[in-house]
Amino acid sequence: MTQIAGDEVRSADVTVSRQGALARIELNRVKALNALTTDMRAEIAAQIPLLARDPNLYVVVLRSASPKAFSAGGDVRELVAWSTSEPERAKAAFADEYRLNWMLECFSKPAVSLIDGMVMGSGVGISLYNTHRVAGAGYKFATPETAIGLFPDVGVAHALSRLPNEIGTYLGLTGRSIGRADAFELGLVTHCIDAEQFAAIEVALADARPVDPLLDGLHRQPEGAVLGAYARLIGDCFSAAAVEDIIERLEAVTGAGAEFAAGILADLAKRSPTSLKITLRHLREARNHTLPDVLATDYRLACRCLDGDDFAEGVRAALIDKDNRPVWTPARVEDVRANAVNAHFEPLGLGLDLDLPSRAQMQKARV
Repeated sequence: MTQIAGDEVRSADVTVSRQGALARIELNRVKALNALTTDMRAEIAAQIPLLARDPNLYVVVLRSASPKAFSAGGDVRELVAWSTSEPERAKAAFADEYRLNWMLECFSKPAVSLIDGMVMGSGVGISLYNTHRVAGAGYKFATPETAIGLFPDVGVAHALSRLPNEIGTYLGLTGRSIGRADAFELGLVTHCIDAEQFAAIEVALADARPVDPLLDGLHRQPEGAVLGAYARLIGDCFSAAAVEDIIERLEAVTGAGAEFAAGILADLAKRSPTSLKITLRHLREARNHTLPDVLATDYRLACRCLDGDDFAEGVRAALIDKDNRPVWTPARVEDVRANAVNAHFEPLGLGLDLDLPSRAQMQKARV
């Protein structure tokens, strides 16, 4: 990390700069679509307490230097590499990521995510907890982790589990993307403003313009929502108690929704059967859990995925060899045993689970 001119902190892939009452955190790992590395998350985590305690700072803006993506997720290749050579380092990386998610949720000042292009996985984890989430016309939200033998983590199960009509279950299991119109209706974003106006937003915030009336005045009701037309089908199918039952209900769909259901079935067939099972249970239980509880469960599940086969195999097939032909273990949903799923959720052992400070403790620490 290099300090530049007192007002800018620049690392290889994250730049933190100040402009009047505004601090700007910019992701600039552009060639990798801002896939977040452990170092990038560490840089953000180091800056957040400093920004919280700065009396001259009104607001933080989180943005991307790439016009194509806010963030394509986490750099899971480094985690898979560590899982065999340095497993404790991989587990520590997950723990630090979930601590950052909680830190952002507890941040004491207005924070604005300016999101255009794709936002997935870890990118969701650094944007969803900001007080204001602004979607440009190119916004695409997805939680595609079941396709690489993982599960929707970074606490997103807390949000997905509270979406209406089982839409969160649908998104979490299939990994399908949605645009800003659907995301706005679901509350995943707070405002829809084209990216051409992002720079003007920053200028106004740098002058300490109140964030709510500023964004409310620029917001335009988005068009193009598609999930509403399938809300009943999604609710009927994804309310089933087990993944096998969801699949059975989708197979039974006829009429106008048959093509949509067939597409979902094709997507589910490509996902890790174990990931589908643990994701469904996680989403169901998250409905009654606080965000810190969900993040603690995320950590248990992540550690168990590191110890298993499917995460490494999914990353190999999607991102290393890119053959898109993962060999899952087991290969079929019906062969995933209940005791194997249950084992993912068991405590890690004395002193090994993720223990997050309370919101009151975070506020007392002036985060």
